[in-house]
Amino acid sequence: MSEEPRLRDEVARLIDEHCGGRAVDVSVEVRTPDGPVLEREPLRPHYAASTMKLPVLVAAYRQRDRGQLDLDAEMRVHNDFASLGSGRFALDPADDSDPQVWDRLGGTAPLGWLCRRMVVRSSNLATDLVLEQVGFDPVAEAITACRADGVQVGRTIGDFGAQGDGHSNRVTAAGLAATLWSLERGTAAAPDTCAELLDVLAANEVDTDVRPGLPPGTWVAHKNGWVSDAVHDAALVRPDDAPPFTLVVLTSGAWADLPTGADPDAPEHQPAIEAGNKRGHALIRTLAAATWRRRHQL
Repeated sequence: MSEEPRLRDEVARLIDEHCGGRAVDVSVEVRTPDGPVLEREPLRPHYAASTMKLPVLVAAYRQRDRGQLDLDAEMRVHNDFASLGSGRFALDPADDSDPQVWDRLGGTAPLGWLCRRMVVRSSNLATDLVLEQVGFDPVAEAITACRADGVQVGRTIGDFGAQGDGHSNRVTAAGLAATLWSLERGTAAAPDTCAELLDVLAANEVDTDVRPGLPPGTWVAHKNGWVSDAVHDAALVRPDDAPPFTLVVLTSGAWADLPTGADPDAPEHQPAIEAGNKRGHALIRTLAAATWRRRHQL
């Protein structure tokens, strides 16, 4: 790897400024068609948040290509899921960002539409419905096909029983970058399918991170995600005047200023959690802008 030293130094400075002494772990990888040009803890594992929806999407389309899934088939929209731990669980609509899927609760929706809502609005309910059809083994196969080191999808969203039993969703900056480059190169699935998948990612409407740091109209395919102690984005950017590049930023830790021992899920702490997440989003936007400015030197 040949690092771009000015970008490396600027990234380090911006991380220090935005973290402000908080205990936040930040992984960054910038990669071009020739390979990584900047790496900061690229193999550090992070809780995936909604970035786990990227390998689930890839797996669903790979199964479609094999004739194992019909994306036009109508699926029952329900909110009752079997836990990998014990018993069953349901999702809270207040924790979801897509009311359109919840509006169909008790009815049906095309599987392909659910795949799209899983990404463009980051629907948790759609994700669990899709993963129920796809299964974990095909997702693991898709991760392997993308050579996405350190990426693991071990449970559905909201399955805290499984989480307690050690099943988790983990990602690395290098693994998510490898997934995006597998799509860009047409190797994650059939080339036409990879182009379809990138179109879905480019339609992402949850634009709090990389996209706002780029000039308006810049083509970017990305999947972001956040929870109370993690803010992430993984993006493939195609400038009109430079080769494409990926930027993956994963942040985990204490973005929010909470009292020692405070429960981050307690309602009274939600304003502080939201303020903390905004700091994470701002860091990612700033890193995107810095990478864009140096796109000709990557």
